[in-house]
Amino acid sequence: MPFLNFAPLENAISALTSAAETADRALTSAVPSLQMNFALAQVERSMTSADGLPRRPWFRHQVYAPDFCTGYGVKTFPGVREAIEERMWNEAEIKRTADMLGRVTERLNEIIARIE
Repeated sequence: MPFLNFAPLENAISALTSAAETADRALTSAVPSLQMNFALAQVERSMTSADGLPRRPWFRHQVYAPDFCTGYGVKTFPGVREAIEERMWNEAEIKRTADMLGRVTERLNEIIARIE
């Protein structure tokens, strides 16, 4: 197995965890509104890619997708996990997944800024 640098993904997960904890505290005291619902929907949309997954462009969600081989069971971070499981190292979308998590973090930080 070649060296795969997971640092970008680990850093993105750490930043997202921090933003999610802050957003959770902020949303607990926030007054619900249509704008807030729209903003939260944008967070979910940030988890998709118009290009889809490798060899499955119709699956656009980058956080979870059905298993490539069986179509059953959920695979988390499928762009990374499935490539590693199938030993297709050049398809491991570590940076792309980290970039997606960065966009999710940005959306959460925008929500936090609106509340505070």
